[in-house]
Amino acid sequence: MGFWTEVVKAWKTAQNEKKFKKQFSKITPIPPALKSEKDAFTAKGEPWVNILRMDVDPDDLSSGMIELDWNDFFIAKLVRAGYKGKDDKDIVNNWFQIICGGIAAEEYEQEIADPEKRRRIQKKQLEDGRTEIS
Repeated sequence: MGFWTEVVKAWKTAQNEKKFKKQFSKITPIPPALKSEKDAFTAKGEPWVNILRMDVDPDDLSSGMIELDWNDFFIAKLVRAGYKGKDDKDIVNNWFQIICGGIAAEEYEQEIADPEKRRRIQKKQLEDGRTEIS
């Protein structure tokens, strides 16, 4: 079952990438306020990262894309922290995936810690020594 789940997940990811590829193939201009903020941080030699755009699929609200912008000092900080990648975009993507994974893990921990939301596992003995778990 785990194999098929991964296949379906990969297929859905590929479909979403195709769907949003047209939108993200265009270069999004940096809004003037963010450009000046980025320039100010860069002039001070400080790392900077920000969300430029977030798109959500109107047909599937759990699917979407986020476009980030950053300065070279942010990349240098990530590299010093041990993040790796073939280019700047890959390094930021690895960092962002870890951030999102941490958020998901925190939500999961809060969910299972709540006794009201915790599922009770029930076992029922069947014939031939089998057990039904639900």
